[in-house]
Amino acid sequence: MMNWPEKVTIKEVGPRDGLQNEKVIIPAQSKMEWIDQLSDTGLSYIEVTSFVHPKWIPQLSDAALVAKGIKRKPGITYAALVPNQRGLESALEANIDDISVFMSSSETHNLKNINKSISDTFPIMKDVIRTAANSGKTVRGYVSTVFGCPYEGEVSADQVFRVCDQLFEYGIDEVSLGDTIGVASPRQVSLFLEQAVKRYDMSQIALHFHDTRGMALANILESLNYGIDTFDSSLGGLGGCPYAPGASGNVATDDLVHMLHKMGIHTGINPEKLMKAAAMVQSFLGKPLPSHQMAVNNAQ
Repeated sequence: MMNWPEKVTIKEVGPRDGLQNEKVIIPAQSKMEWIDQLSDTGLSYIEVTSFVHPKWIPQLSDAALVAKGIKRKPGITYAALVPNQRGLESALEANIDDISVFMSSSETHNLKNINKSISDTFPIMKDVIRTAANSGKTVRGYVSTVFGCPYEGEVSADQVFRVCDQLFEYGIDEVSLGDTIGVASPRQVSLFLEQAVKRYDMSQIALHFHDTRGMALANILESLNYGIDTFDSSLGGLGGCPYAPGASGNVATDDLVHMLHKMGIHTGINPEKLMKAAAMVQSFLGKPLPSHQMAVNNAQ
């Protein structure tokens, strides 16, 4: 059972997924300072912002300013979320390295999140993916509600595969499968991945767990047994989906790094520098971060 990889890639989504649901709007300059601090931790991938219309995500209305103002370090991929061609144009103008598109595997969540059916979303995804690829960018596809939907309940693997198949056909490099409301269990993850490994190259699959019910690290541990070696996480456990009631924070980067290092799995991330970055964003938000590592750190 312990067929664990020697190294795991952690994709930090805190500056985007972590901040999009926060009531406090952090100034652009502070975001840039935080991202620059994250760039010094050993992370190889940082999702810095979202080029969604400010009406929907006002917390990230400074996307272009932040993307252009950060100090980029060689070897780090700086990514951003884009909803459509207009968002893509802004992301390309800001020289984003990796373009992330997003849609849901459940119809109701897709309607709430994107205001379109899944079928109507596909042509938009196709245009964005192919334009981004033709512009020399790598493209990542987020698929939400993979393990359960706040509106429809259980989501079948076939629904998820239908969306993934289409996105891969359009040319995405990687799909990130999201447990948007944190309902997955290790058994459910195992049953899903048993089917997924027969269908996809696991090097093109990442997992994105939320820790709503405290199951995220257990689900990651189970995923490692199926050859998954890429996970999304958010420093301090920040995050949540504005269009998924009850979706609390992502699995915490600091907790994930701690677990993996204790297991002898390399991440390339410096835990001490990571905690400095966590303390910085905690001070910007003016409240304790929910991760276990920060609880220990704050108590000291």
